Amino acid sequence: MARVTVEDCVDKVPNRFELVLLAAHRARAISNGSPITLERENDKTPVVSLREIAEQTVPAEDMKEGLIHSIQKNVEVDEPEEGSAPVLISERRGPMLGRDDQTTDTVVDVLTEEQLLRGMESLTPTEPSAAIGGGSGGGRGSR
Repeated sequence: MARVTVEDCVDKVPNRFELVLLAAHRARAISNGSPITLERENDKTPVVSLREIAEQTVPAEDMKEGLIHSIQKNVEVDEPEEGSAPVLISERRGPMLGRDDQTTDTVVDVLTEEQLLRGMESLTPTEPSAAIGGGSGGGRGSR
């Protein structure tokens, strides 16, 4: 098999610096489990990524997008424009944190520690689970 050279790839990705970035990014993706698009033929991962670029089995634009996305620290989020949602009149708006009416607050139940423990005991299963080790199958302690 003929070796892949920069000349095989540079007509697909003209900037050599960009070619190195894309090939390295693709090689990392292959190492992390991304499926390869051609036969490996005993080649190492960087050579496979260069061969994919040379044979155009993975579009360079897709690799560019993946590279840019992997480098980005701040991802833009489309937020709705201010005028798109109707503004509620302050009289109809619900209570706001720190400004609500204290007389409408609900009463919070106070539990003692004993009441809490009794409530938690009623939630525990009565039979031991097989996943915890109480079953007779394939657990760590059964060998």
